[in-house]
Amino acid sequence: MPWPSRKRDKGAVADKKEPDAKIAKTEKETSDKEEEEKSAKPPAGSSKSGWKNWKKKESESGGEESKITYCHWLLKSEPESRLEKGVDVKFSVDDLKAQPNQTTCWDGVRNYQARNFLRSMKLGQQAFFYHSNCKEPGIVALVKVVKEAYPDHTQFDQKDPHYDSTSRKENPKWSMVDVQFVRMTKRFIPLAEIKAHHLAHKADGGPLKDMMLFSRQRLSIQPLTQEEFDFVLSLEEEKPH
Repeated sequence: MPWPSRKRDKGAVADKKEPDAKIAKTEKETSDKEEEEKSAKPPAGSSKSGWKNWKKKESESGGEESKITYCHWLLKSEPESRLEKGVDVKFSVDDLKAQPNQTTCWDGVRNYQARNFLRSMKLGQQAFFYHSNCKEPGIVALVKVVKEAYPDHTQFDQKDPHYDSTSRKENPKWSMVDVQFVRMTKRFIPLAEIKAHHLAHKADGGPLKDMMLFSRQRLSIQPLTQEEFDFVLSLEEEKPH
């Protein structure tokens, strides 16, 4: 039996004191003040050296320049308890690891752009599991898609906080995928650290210059290019600033 809907995109939220991406049934084009405030002060140290070192590693390994296409993902979920219509929507990476076969359906998304991203996911593609709406948001683990998009059962469940009375079984509005735990990242990669690189890359043309995490903060399902994914993953090898 699946957990109560917990990975929602209601207009995904910033991180703390506003409900996460899982709450509004329509996208809200409001700015993510909380997330911006939390990441306003990037850690000390220049990102440029990190970017140059990463490019050097890519060059040495003969890595090809990736195409401008989305083939990886970032999935936000709330690791701390929060009641929504009487249901606790908490779902941390530890909760995922506790599921049978460490697999769960990524249900409850109620934003059309995020839904379309779900429908674009392909079997075997990897994603970052991102803890959101918590004291220190950031990336904690890797997961992979083990079942492509199919109808989200929670849209038809009147007891579920994300029930949608306008959706019909013959033409369901909302979709979900199944994801499986792959591994924890070698260290926690905080939002503030990612943002420090993003700001530097905007100036020097690095891989995170257009990262959607900072242009569409309220989306709980976000696509990543191969270059973005590889750079963020490489941060697990570096000492935290």
